[in-house]
Amino acid sequence: METVIEIKNLTYLYPIGNKALDNLNLSVSQGERVAVVGPNGAGKSTFILHLNGILNGDGHITVMGMTMEKGNLPKIRQKVGIVFQDPDHQLFSPTVFDDVAFGPVNLGFSEKEVKDRVREALEEVGLSGFEERLPHRLSFGEKRRVSIASVLSMSPSILVLDEPSSSLDPRSRRELITLLKGFDITQIIVTHDLEMALELCKRVVVMDRGAVVADGNISEILGNEALMLEHGLEVPHSIRFTHFHTHDHEGEADKHCHTHCHPHPETHEHKERI
Repeated sequence: METVIEIKNLTYLYPIGNKALDNLNLSVSQGERVAVVGPNGAGKSTFILHLNGILNGDGHITVMGMTMEKGNLPKIRQKVGIVFQDPDHQLFSPTVFDDVAFGPVNLGFSEKEVKDRVREALEEVGLSGFEERLPHRLSFGEKRRVSIASVLSMSPSILVLDEPSSSLDPRSRRELITLLKGFDITQIIVTHDLEMALELCKRVVVMDRGAVVADGNISEILGNEALMLEHGLEVPHSIRFTHFHTHDHEGEADKHCHTHCHPHPETHEHKERI
Protein backbone atom coordinates (compact mmCIF):
# COMPACT_ATOMS: atom_id res chain seq x y z
CA MET A 1 0.00 0.00 0.00
CA GLU A 2 1.07 3.56 -0.65
CA THR A 3 2.63 5.40 2.29
CA VAL A 4 0.67 8.59 2.96
CA ILE A 5 2.52 9.76 6.10
CA GLU A 6 6.22 9.29 6.76
CA ILE A 7 7.81 10.71 9.91
CA LYS A 8 11.51 10.38 10.69
CA ASN A 9 13.32 11.51 13.85
CA LEU A 10 10.69 14.07 14.84
CA THR A 11 11.64 16.03 17.96
CA TYR A 12 9.74 18.93 19.48
CA LEU A 13 10.62 21.09 22.48
CA TYR A 14 8.11 23.42 24.06
CA PRO A 15 9.30 27.04 24.56
CA ILE A 16 10.02 26.35 28.24
CA GLY A 17 12.38 23.54 27.19
CA ASN A 18 10.27 20.44 27.88
CA LYS A 19 10.74 17.74 25.24
CA ALA A 20 7.30 16.70 23.97
CA LEU A 21 8.50 14.51 21.08
CA ASP A 22 11.76 12.59 21.12
CA ASN A 23 13.03 11.13 17.81
CA LEU A 24 9.58 9.87 16.85
CA ASN A 25 9.42 7.60 13.78
CA LEU A 26 6.19 6.45 12.16
CA SER A 27 4.69 5.63 8.78
CA VAL A 28 1.01 5.23 7.83
CA SER A 29 -0.31 3.58 4.68
CA GLN A 30 -3.29 4.63 2.60
CA GLY A 31 -6.59 3.33 3.95
CA GLU A 32 -5.23 2.33 7.37
CA ARG A 33 -7.19 3.09 10.51
CA VAL A 34 -4.53 3.48 13.24
CA ALA A 35 -5.12 3.98 16.96
CA VAL A 36 -2.59 6.08 18.88
CA VAL A 37 -2.65 5.45 22.63
CA GLY A 38 -0.54 6.28 25.65
CA PRO A 39 -0.66 7.94 29.06
CA ASN A 40 -1.36 11.64 29.57
CA GLY A 41 1.70 13.66 28.62
CA ALA A 42 2.97 11.05 26.15
CA GLY A 43 3.03 13.60 23.31
CA LYS A 44 0.02 12.31 21.37
CA SER A 45 -1.69 15.66 20.80
CA THR A 46 1.63 17.33 20.04
CA PHE A 47 2.28 14.62 17.46
CA ILE A 48 -0.99 15.13 15.55
CA LEU A 49 -0.52 18.92 15.47
CA HIS A 50 2.56 18.26 13.34
CA LEU A 51 0.54 16.41 10.71
CA ASN A 52 -0.72 19.60 9.05
CA GLY A 53 1.93 22.03 10.18
CA ILE A 54 0.23 23.64 13.19
CA LEU A 55 3.43 22.80 15.07
CA ASN A 56 6.85 22.52 13.49
CA GLY A 57 9.54 20.44 15.19
CA ASP A 58 12.92 19.13 14.09
CA GLY A 59 12.83 16.10 11.83
CA HIS A 60 11.38 15.05 8.50
CA ILE A 61 7.65 14.74 7.70
CA THR A 62 6.19 13.78 4.34
CA VAL A 63 2.42 13.82 3.70
CA MET A 64 0.98 12.44 0.46
CA GLY A 65 4.41 12.80 -1.11
CA MET A 66 4.79 16.45 0.00
CA THR A 67 7.50 17.55 2.41
CA MET A 68 6.21 19.51 5.39
CA GLU A 69 7.41 23.00 4.53
CA LYS A 70 5.81 26.42 4.28
CA GLY A 71 5.13 26.31 0.55
CA ASN A 72 3.28 22.99 0.83
CA LEU A 73 1.15 23.80 3.89
CA PRO A 74 -2.01 24.92 2.01
CA LYS A 75 -2.13 21.66 0.04
CA ILE A 76 -1.25 19.52 3.06
CA ARG A 77 -3.99 21.15 5.13
CA GLN A 78 -6.51 20.22 2.45
CA LYS A 79 -5.33 16.62 2.63
CA VAL A 80 -5.12 16.27 6.43
CA GLY A 81 -8.24 17.15 8.43
CA ILE A 82 -7.90 17.34 12.23
CA VAL A 83 -10.93 17.01 14.51
CA PHE A 84 -10.06 18.44 17.93
CA GLN A 85 -11.10 16.92 21.25
CA ASP A 86 -13.38 19.81 22.22
CA PRO A 87 -15.83 20.68 19.41
CA ASP A 88 -16.28 24.16 20.90
CA HIS A 89 -12.70 24.84 19.81
CA GLN A 90 -13.71 24.03 16.23
CA LEU A 91 -17.22 25.52 15.97
CA PHE A 92 -17.32 29.30 16.08
CA SER A 93 -19.84 30.42 13.42
CA PRO A 94 -23.47 31.51 13.88
CA THR A 95 -24.92 28.45 12.08
CA VAL A 96 -23.98 24.88 11.29
CA PHE A 97 -23.87 25.77 7.59
CA ASP A 98 -21.32 28.52 8.21
CA ASP A 99 -19.09 26.22 10.25
CA VAL A 100 -19.11 23.44 7.68
CA ALA A 101 -18.71 25.93 4.81
CA PHE A 102 -15.77 27.75 6.39
CA GLY A 103 -13.05 25.68 4.71
CA PRO A 104 -14.54 25.53 1.20
CA VAL A 105 -15.32 29.28 1.29
CA ASN A 106 -11.70 30.07 2.20
CA LEU A 107 -10.49 27.85 -0.62
CA GLY A 108 -12.43 30.01 -3.05
CA PHE A 109 -15.03 27.50 -4.23
CA SER A 110 -18.13 28.77 -6.00
CA GLU A 111 -21.33 29.33 -4.04
CA LYS A 112 -22.90 26.22 -5.60
CA GLU A 113 -19.92 24.01 -4.80
CA VAL A 114 -19.82 25.31 -1.22
CA LYS A 115 -23.50 24.43 -0.78
CA ASP A 116 -22.97 21.01 -2.35
CA ARG A 117 -19.99 20.28 -0.10
CA VAL A 118 -21.89 21.34 3.03
CA ARG A 119 -24.89 19.20 2.08
CA GLU A 120 -22.74 16.15 1.32
CA ALA A 121 -20.67 16.50 4.51
CA LEU A 122 -23.77 16.79 6.71
CA GLU A 123 -25.30 13.77 4.96
CA GLU A 124 -22.15 11.76 5.71
CA VAL A 125 -22.43 12.45 9.45
CA GLY A 126 -26.20 11.97 9.56
CA LEU A 127 -27.13 15.62 10.10
CA SER A 128 -29.00 16.50 6.91
CA GLY A 129 -31.23 19.52 7.48
CA PHE A 130 -29.09 20.95 10.29
CA GLU A 131 -27.76 23.81 8.14
CA GLU A 132 -29.60 26.58 10.00
CA ARG A 133 -29.21 25.13 13.49
CA LEU A 134 -27.24 27.10 16.09
CA PRO A 135 -24.08 25.16 17.04
CA HIS A 136 -24.23 26.16 20.70
CA ARG A 137 -27.74 24.68 20.96
CA LEU A 138 -26.69 21.23 19.75
CA SER A 139 -25.97 18.22 21.94
CA PHE A 140 -22.33 17.33 22.50
CA GLY A 141 -22.62 14.35 20.17
CA GLU A 142 -24.15 16.54 17.45
CA LYS A 143 -21.37 19.09 17.89
CA ARG A 144 -18.83 16.31 17.45
CA ARG A 145 -20.45 15.27 14.17
CA VAL A 146 -20.60 18.86 12.92
CA SER A 147 -16.88 19.15 13.70
CA ILE A 148 -16.24 16.05 11.61
CA ALA A 149 -18.44 17.46 8.82
CA SER A 150 -16.46 20.70 8.84
CA VAL A 151 -13.38 18.62 8.03
CA LEU A 152 -15.09 16.35 5.51
CA SER A 153 -16.27 19.36 3.52
CA MET A 154 -12.62 19.84 2.52
CA SER A 155 -12.52 16.31 1.02
CA PRO A 156 -9.43 15.25 3.01
CA SER A 157 -7.42 12.11 2.28
CA ILE A 158 -6.48 11.66 5.96
CA LEU A 159 -8.78 12.16 8.95
CA VAL A 160 -7.11 12.74 12.34
CA LEU A 161 -9.26 12.61 15.47
CA ASP A 162 -8.16 13.62 18.97
CA GLU A 163 -10.14 11.74 21.68
CA PRO A 164 -13.29 11.52 19.53
CA SER A 165 -15.34 9.53 22.07
CA SER A 166 -14.60 11.72 25.11
CA SER A 167 -17.69 13.12 26.88
CA LEU A 168 -20.07 11.13 24.67
CA ASP A 169 -22.96 9.14 26.12
CA PRO A 170 -23.20 5.46 25.09
CA ARG A 171 -25.62 6.10 22.22
CA SER A 172 -23.53 8.92 20.76
CA ARG A 173 -20.37 6.83 21.17
CA ARG A 174 -21.95 3.95 19.28
CA GLU A 175 -23.12 6.32 16.52
CA LEU A 176 -19.57 7.70 16.27
CA ILE A 177 -18.04 4.22 15.95
CA THR A 178 -20.53 3.30 13.23
CA LEU A 179 -19.78 6.59 11.45
CA LEU A 180 -16.00 6.09 11.50
CA LYS A 181 -16.33 2.50 10.33
CA GLY A 182 -18.15 3.79 7.26
CA PHE A 183 -15.33 6.10 6.12
CA ASP A 184 -12.88 4.60 3.63
CA ILE A 185 -10.20 7.25 4.07
CA THR A 186 -7.04 6.92 6.17
CA GLN A 187 -7.76 7.58 9.87
CA ILE A 188 -5.48 8.29 12.81
CA ILE A 189 -7.41 8.07 16.08
CA VAL A 190 -5.81 9.34 19.29
CA THR A 191 -7.79 7.88 22.18
CA HIS A 192 -7.90 6.62 25.76
CA ASP A 193 -10.97 4.57 24.79
CA LEU A 194 -9.19 1.26 24.19
CA GLU A 195 -12.40 -0.68 23.60
CA MET A 196 -13.31 1.70 20.78
CA ALA A 197 -9.78 1.39 19.41
CA LEU A 198 -10.10 -2.40 19.37
CA GLU A 199 -13.39 -2.21 17.51
CA LEU A 200 -12.17 0.26 14.90
CA CYS A 201 -8.49 -0.48 14.32
CA LYS A 202 -6.24 -3.39 13.39
CA ARG A 203 -3.08 -1.46 14.25
CA VAL A 204 -2.09 0.46 17.37
CA VAL A 205 0.80 2.80 18.10
CA VAL A 206 1.72 3.19 21.77
CA MET A 207 3.46 6.44 22.69
CA ASP A 208 5.23 7.36 25.90
CA ARG A 209 7.63 10.15 26.76
CA GLY A 210 7.39 11.51 23.22
CA ALA A 211 8.40 8.35 21.38
CA VAL A 212 6.79 5.28 19.82
CA VAL A 213 7.33 2.36 22.21
CA ALA A 214 5.18 -0.23 20.42
CA ASP A 215 3.60 -0.48 16.98
CA GLY A 216 1.70 -3.40 15.51
CA ASN A 217 -1.32 -5.69 15.85
CA ILE A 218 -3.76 -4.06 18.24
CA SER A 219 -4.95 -7.21 20.03
CA GLU A 220 -1.41 -8.48 20.64
CA ILE A 221 -0.09 -5.15 21.91
CA LEU A 222 -3.08 -4.16 24.07
CA GLY A 223 -3.12 -7.72 25.45
CA ASN A 224 0.50 -7.48 26.61
CA GLU A 225 -0.06 -6.72 30.28
CA ALA A 226 3.58 -6.04 31.11
CA LEU A 227 3.88 -3.55 28.26
CA MET A 228 0.61 -1.85 29.13
CA LEU A 229 1.46 -1.45 32.82
CA GLU A 230 4.95 -0.17 32.00
CA HIS A 231 3.41 2.67 30.02
CA GLY A 232 0.53 3.61 32.31
CA LEU A 233 -2.20 1.66 30.52
CA GLU A 234 -4.39 -1.34 31.28
CA VAL A 235 -5.40 -4.36 29.24
CA PRO A 236 -8.95 -3.76 27.95
CA HIS A 237 -11.67 -5.89 29.57
CA SER A 238 -12.70 -7.42 26.24
CA ILE A 239 -9.19 -8.90 25.93
CA ARG A 240 -8.69 -9.75 29.61
CA PHE A 241 -11.89 -11.80 29.80
CA THR A 242 -11.52 -13.58 26.46
CA HIS A 243 -9.49 -16.77 26.66
CA PHE A 244 -9.01 -20.17 25.15
CA HIS A 245 -10.37 -23.13 27.10
CA THR A 246 -12.16 -26.43 26.79
CA HIS A 247 -15.41 -27.60 28.32
CA ASP A 248 -15.72 -30.95 30.04
CA HIS A 249 -18.83 -32.32 28.34
CA GLU A 250 -19.39 -35.92 29.46
CA GLY A 251 -15.82 -37.03 29.04
CA GLU A 252 -15.23 -35.25 25.73
CA ALA A 253 -13.18 -32.39 27.16
CA ASP A 254 -10.48 -32.42 24.51
CA LYS A 255 -12.74 -32.69 21.48
CA HIS A 256 -13.10 -28.93 20.89
CA CYS A 257 -11.56 -25.63 21.83
CA HIS A 258 -12.93 -22.15 21.20
CA THR A 259 -12.97 -18.61 22.55
CA HIS A 260 -15.75 -16.76 24.25
CA CYS A 261 -16.27 -13.93 26.71
CA HIS A 262 -17.85 -14.31 30.12
CA PRO A 263 -17.73 -12.70 33.54
CA HIS A 264 -15.78 -14.37 36.32
CA PRO A 265 -15.93 -16.43 38.50
CA GLU A 266 -16.94 -19.30 36.24
CA THR A 267 -19.30 -22.14 37.13
CA HIS A 268 -17.54 -24.67 34.92
CA GLU A 269 -14.07 -26.17 34.89
CA HIS A 270 -11.28 -24.64 32.74
CA LYS A 271 -8.58 -26.92 31.41
CA GLU A 272 -5.26 -26.16 29.81
CA ARG A 273 -5.27 -25.86 26.04
CA ILE A 274 -2.86 -28.35 24.51
